Amino acid sequence: MKFIPTELEGVWLIEPVRHRDTRGYFCETFRRDLFEKATGLRPDFVQENESLSSQGVVRGLHYQAGSAAQAKLVRVSEGTIVDVAVDLRRSSPTYGRHICVELSSDNGRQLFIPRGFAHGFAVLSPLARFQYKVDNVYCPEAERTLRLDDKEVNVKWPLDRSAMILSPKDEAGLCWEDCEKFD
Repeated sequence: MKFIPTELEGVWLIEPVRHRDTRGYFCETFRRDLFEKATGLRPDFVQENESLSSQGVVRGLHYQAGSAAQAKLVRVSEGTIVDVAVDLRRSSPTYGRHICVELSSDNGRQLFIPRGFAHGFAVLSPLARFQYKVDNVYCPEAERTLRLDDKEVNVKWPLDRSAMILSPKDEAGLCWEDCEKFD
């Protein structure tokens, strides 16, 4: 696996090695020892989730507040998305900044997002199957949403706002100044 630090402190782009032959390919999508050696981190994943979304769906920007915060290891097993992570950690040198990364079943890339980030994605393909491991169980009372079109954060989504399919929760997200930050 290739571990590539991003411009956001603690966020890693991971490129698994695919071993191909006439049958297709095999790859390891996670190995704790390699992850720890490359990043210095040792997440204890306790839950794995999957979503299936159609083209135009935007999910996020979600985060869990307080002690319910979650680190995530995200990947796409079918289709293509643009994945977004926004740093909500006040003490971070990259506080308030974000990245956008294309993840797809073709490129096999993964993104590790530590605790203290808002996260979301936009589906670019007809369908996308999105899978992610988290290091803390989901807590509905701690769930928060940062507005995907917040002017302070200024994410350049690959879709026009009029083409986005959003949940009511995501439509009603908090603006940057009102969302909870991490210390």
